[in-house]
Amino acid sequence: MVGGGIQYIIRLSMQRELVPFRQLVELVDQMGGDIVALDLVRAEDQRTIRDLTVVMPSPEHLQKLEDALKDMPGTAVENVSDRTFLMHLGGKIEIHPRVQIKTRADLSHVYTPGVARVVQAIADDPNKAFQLTMKRNTVAVVTDGTAILGLGHLGPKAALPVMEGKAVLFKWLANVDAVPICLDTTDVDEIVETVVRIAPGFGGINLEDIAAPRCFAIEARLRERLDIPVFHDDQHGTAVVILAGLINAARVVGKNLEDLRVVVAGVGAAGTATTELLLEAGVKDIVGYDRLGPISMDHSYPDHPAWTEYAKKTNPFRRGGSLADILHGADAFIGVSSGNILSVSDVEGMGPDPILFVMANPEPEIRPELVQSKVRVLATGRSDYPNQINNVLCFPGLFRGVLDSRASTITTRMKLAAAQALAEVVKPEELSAEYIIPSVFNREVAIKIAQAVTHAAEEEGVARRISPTLR
Repeated sequence: MVGGGIQYIIRLSMQRELVPFRQLVELVDQMGGDIVALDLVRAEDQRTIRDLTVVMPSPEHLQKLEDALKDMPGTAVENVSDRTFLMHLGGKIEIHPRVQIKTRADLSHVYTPGVARVVQAIADDPNKAFQLTMKRNTVAVVTDGTAILGLGHLGPKAALPVMEGKAVLFKWLANVDAVPICLDTTDVDEIVETVVRIAPGFGGINLEDIAAPRCFAIEARLRERLDIPVFHDDQHGTAVVILAGLINAARVVGKNLEDLRVVVAGVGAAGTATTELLLEAGVKDIVGYDRLGPISMDHSYPDHPAWTEYAKKTNPFRRGGSLADILHGADAFIGVSSGNILSVSDVEGMGPDPILFVMANPEPEIRPELVQSKVRVLATGRSDYPNQINNVLCFPGLFRGVLDSRASTITTRMKLAAAQALAEVVKPEELSAEYIIPSVFNREVAIKIAQAVTHAAEEEGVARRISPTLR
């Protein structure tokens, strides 16, 4: 997606000097699109073959453009490709060996008979698997396909492109090798047992796109049974980035974290983890809001035991009523729910210099342009507005840190350290209402988070290796 549309590549066969570029520009503009590039593929005697790259608002707009191009004299449409699909052809990741086999001697070292001595060394000391195998730098990205992006339960095969994308980000941003593991089961016991059995080959487990409330039980049980870190990114990665953004947003408005009154809309995986991390960071007054209203000790939740636990930790003044009621006078709104649940009047009722994080995708809790002039700091989950809250800012650096330290688990202190490190990437002289969180392309992010997580792991006593992290 580029500029709010879909990018396509249209291969055109064009009669020389008969179709001026200006005519193409006007046609694409009439159809509601934009030209990104017009590249020469090859030149023939009477014709040129060119790739026209355009951004169109929808597939319907593309069809109209394609029809119009076919009717243009001197022009033939040879092929139309969706650039996103082209990038996924054949998958996005592959395996490369780290050593070369050029001679019989090389083969004897890499495989039999030489490998037998390495096998025996690991059998004698299992910790040597971190030194002598891919385990030291490899993470399993595990899903059951029940909560894919904002699309819902579409199954493990449909989840594979997302898991591959996650693996690309791991490698690109932190040089971590990640392997997609898409499980054809939604049974908690089966997922737990499967992951436990494949765990010896990995240095960490990243749970992804698993629906609540099963994700809570899966993570908790795996943490109990494994001696490597288990991290549900939809929960904790999101929470780390939100906390980092809130730290800097509070600095912009001149308020202390512990003094903020915060409303969290959406008490699912991300909302629950965010609330818990904000409480650990010192925020005292948080009210969670979900489809049944404000979560409070004044109500019981027999069908939602996680909400019962949530109520014990939050809403100290037992606020009730509508979303507008609990937002009245609040300092910050954190939305991890669904689109268009807020009105302009709801936002206008908040306290002075309000902070608004509207992160539902693709449609935020309120359209940012409706309230940009009414809030002091605004963040979304989208890339086409300032201050994108994106968990890709967290997980690569966090796993780089836990792998480098060979941590046995991920503690709250490590997550707090990651959030603080992420916030500090934005230098004081750079901090503003439009820049509270660094870009996903800032390569310093993974380095700083990895260093902070490694240091915290050492202080917590969960590191099994003391050494410098990513440099």
